[in-house]
Amino acid sequence: MIFKQLLEADSSTYTYLIGCPETGQAILVDPVIDTVERDLQIVKDLGLTLVATLETHVHADHLTGARRLKQRSGCRIAYPKMLALPCADIGLQEGEPFEVGSIALHSLFTPGHTDHHHAYLIDTPVQKLLLTGDALLIEGCGRTDFQSGDAGALYNSIHNKLFSLPDETLVYPGHDYEHRFVSSIAQEKARNPRLGGGRSKDAFVELMNGLDLPYPRKIDFAVPGNQACGECPANVPEQFRGPCAASDQG
Repeated sequence: MIFKQLLEADSSTYTYLIGCPETGQAILVDPVIDTVERDLQIVKDLGLTLVATLETHVHADHLTGARRLKQRSGCRIAYPKMLALPCADIGLQEGEPFEVGSIALHSLFTPGHTDHHHAYLIDTPVQKLLLTGDALLIEGCGRTDFQSGDAGALYNSIHNKLFSLPDETLVYPGHDYEHRFVSSIAQEKARNPRLGGGRSKDAFVELMNGLDLPYPRKIDFAVPGNQACGECPANVPEQFRGPCAASDQG
């Protein structure tokens, strides 16, 4: 398996490139419109063909690169099936593996950050890799104070779905703001200051409800844009319109 973790610095978003050496097929998980050209070049340099983009959820902090990647490469767009987005070509849901050549991604329904959030588990002969999106972060977790968030649901998702995986499972988050790259289920169960160390559900909900975090700076255009698979809405502020202009030009 070919696996690369790629960073978009402005939103601290990790995009994941997963490729099958046998078939040359590749996917990008949670691509960002700002880094479409970089990602396409990496796919080309590796001699791969991009067949799909996968989203863990409708993001509020960046515009997805899914639509532009489809325009440029002909790949398909995959979102959680429960959203029933007209722009999506593929619907993903728990119990239905998504295959990239010989590689299978297993969707795990993990609501809480949003009500449709999914994580993706790759079970290789050597190691289990878990792409946790915005649910479980390294020594943190996703916000639950907007966009159908629910702290109790997130606690259940992480404890019942993610923390039930083997301790050695590697955790690759959707974001990191402290220059960290990978964790493990064992480490997060022991050290995560929000969810680890046996913290109770009631204590977690109280903590999340009291965070008083700032309003996300891109949410007003990112959510509607991502519900259209990365279309740039008219209300994108001038300072964020650069990638949109490139996309509009095809």
